[in-house]
Amino acid sequence: MGRNNQSNQSKDANRDIDESVGGTPLEPVPAEVMTWLQETMRASELPLNVSFVFWQGQDFSFMADRETNKKSLKIKINHPGVIGELINAPDLLRAVDLLMDGHIDFSGEIDDLISAFCYFFGKPFAASEDLQTWCRKMPGVDQPALASPDWHKLAVNSPQRDKAVVQYHYDVSNDFYKLWLDPKMLYSCAHFADADDNDLTAAQEAKLDLICRKLQLKKDELFLDIGCGWGALIRWAVKHYGVRAHGITLSKEQLAFNQKWIEAEGLGDRVEVELKDYRELPQTPNYDKISSIGMIEHVGIANYTTYFKNALTALKPGGLFLNHGIALNQIWQPEVSFILKYIFPDAQCPPITTYLQFAKDSGFEIIDVDCWRPHYAKTLRCWAANLDQELEAATAIVGKRIKMWQIYLRFCAQGFENGSSSVYQTLLKRSSDKTWDLPLIRDNWLC
Repeated sequence: MGRNNQSNQSKDANRDIDESVGGTPLEPVPAEVMTWLQETMRASELPLNVSFVFWQGQDFSFMADRETNKKSLKIKINHPGVIGELINAPDLLRAVDLLMDGHIDFSGEIDDLISAFCYFFGKPFAASEDLQTWCRKMPGVDQPALASPDWHKLAVNSPQRDKAVVQYHYDVSNDFYKLWLDPKMLYSCAHFADADDNDLTAAQEAKLDLICRKLQLKKDELFLDIGCGWGALIRWAVKHYGVRAHGITLSKEQLAFNQKWIEAEGLGDRVEVELKDYRELPQTPNYDKISSIGMIEHVGIANYTTYFKNALTALKPGGLFLNHGIALNQIWQPEVSFILKYIFPDAQCPPITTYLQFAKDSGFEIIDVDCWRPHYAKTLRCWAANLDQELEAATAIVGKRIKMWQIYLRFCAQGFENGSSSVYQTLLKRSSDKTWDLPLIRDNWLC
């Protein structure tokens, strides 16, 4: 009697599984799948013990051949079509799609999942013909449910699309970013004192002051920040260096945030923030100093000449322009397609040499190039840890996209840690300014 009940329960469970993938009868997971997973994991040489749990309750464990290994990861495959995706469509972006749609789930460290994804969807072990045949018989996985925004119809890097893309990312919610950024709401690389320093708040303040010192800001100078974010840099420059500041942003949420603190602190006579594109800057030399922190990534290579020439035109003789931006150290890397789809649509981050060449060709002299790669890796790790601590509140704001944000921060951190990504601060002056008004020794200049 007990055996019959168990059999009936098993049939009911299988019926539920069948219905979840479109009513197609499913076969047990064949041994070829287990063999393929084992060979792929062995070839990866990842220091991970990985358990796979399949849609029918079967499981398979791979124990890394390392006596000292204590890391473990459980990957739950909720749809038979995922196996075919792993084998026949090795694309990292697809892995994130499958995860966000619930076809893959996991328990363990997100960094370990990313490492496994990078291997499975980048260089999988060859599958046997029998396994390929089995995969073709299985139902396919539906495409992700996230709809393409209307701005996809607009021309790439046009003013209208740039505005829509910036608002897509930055207008998620000020409250969301408050959960995991530092108190000053800086969404760019911090500058840490040393490798053991994990004080994000102090590191972000150090970054602000270093930028001001590089620009040699002086009282009553007019300072422009292109892509000013939530206003931390212009706020710091006004309070600590006595400048008059002008910030421009394409984010309505950031504009409202800035207007609120400007009014609250009575700085309306010293600070102005506008909803404005860099292409709308006046074609007159109005500014003593200009900065652009983490904004050039949104410009697009096709617009670099316009970007640098507009900055040059807006800069007074003897002025300085500090450009801070991410640069890739290789043409393509695994996280790029994921970030372009889910995080920063249309973003372009060429090698640093591309930035420098456009700046030079546009009429700038390159004064200083400063690599901040390890600083960004630490910044991203701090952000990821902060987000993890506020997971419940963050999920209430962004829903299932929280997985996307957790993966994004760690993807990027790994890119800066392994050297495929970097970030540079480049200090520029007008080539037509022949005199050198900066200190001759860099240490003095930055002190």
